[in-house]
Amino acid sequence: MRAAFFDLDKTVIAKSSLVALGPEFHARGLLRRRTLIWAVISQMLFVRFGADDDKLTKIRESVLKVTKGWDHQEVRALVAETINDVIEPLIYDEALELIDHHLGEGDEVWLVSMSPAEIVEPFAELLGITGAISSKAKIDEFGKFTGEMEFFAQGDNKAVAMRELAVQRGIDLNDSFAYSDSETDIPMLQAVGHAYAVNPDRQLARMAHDSEWPILSFTHPVRAHDRSRSHTPFLISAVIIGIAAVLGRARVLRR
Repeated sequence: MRAAFFDLDKTVIAKSSLVALGPEFHARGLLRRRTLIWAVISQMLFVRFGADDDKLTKIRESVLKVTKGWDHQEVRALVAETINDVIEPLIYDEALELIDHHLGEGDEVWLVSMSPAEIVEPFAELLGITGAISSKAKIDEFGKFTGEMEFFAQGDNKAVAMRELAVQRGIDLNDSFAYSDSETDIPMLQAVGHAYAVNPDRQLARMAHDSEWPILSFTHPVRAHDRSRSHTPFLISAVIIGIAAVLGRARVLRR
C-alpha cells in the first residue's frame, strides 16, 4: 500500500491555519486583540523567512500559554462552524489536484501538521482524505486545555508518527510520497521514497537541490466545493509524479 503525506500550512493551504482562525477566536472572546496582532505579524515573518525549530518551539509555547483553560468542545464547535468560510477558501488548487490524483490511484492520503487536532482532523474530513497526523494538547478532567502538549507533530516527530502509521496500516514508505514547504519537515520528506518541496523556504530549497527533490509551486487558492473537477488535473498530476519517479529511478541506478 502507498500513501501520500501532505503538510498543511503553506502546502495545502496558503497561510497558517491557526492565524486564519484567529479573528474567530478573538470574536468569541478567546483571544485578546494584542495577541491577534502578534499572530498576524508572526505569520508575515513565517511566510517571508520560513521557520526553524527554535521559531516553531516559541510558537508552540505561545499557543499553549494562550489556550490554557480553553474549553475543548467549544474550540471543536468553533472550528466546525467556521472551517468552510475561513479555511476552505485558502486551499491551493494544485494541492487538490495532487490529492485527487493520489486518491484516484488508490493511495491513502494523510495530512501531517503541527497544528492541533481540533483544526486538522475536521479539515481532513472536509477534503475527504484518509486521515491526519497532528499535534495533541492535554485536556483535563473538566474538558479544558491544560497548557501542556501530549504530542507535538514537528520535525522528527512527524517522521516517527509516519513510520508508526506505516506499520499499523501496511504502508510502504519507500513507495510513498510526501509534500512540504519547510526545512523543519526535512525528516518527514526523508521518510518516504518520493519527496517534493512545495513553495520551499530557502533552507528546504537548498536541500531539495542537493537531494534532487522536485520543487513544486502552488499559487492558486480555490474553494474545494466550488472547484470544477475534470480529468485534466489528474493528467497534470500524473505527469509531475511520473517525471519525478523516473528521476528517482535514475538516481538509484547511478548509485
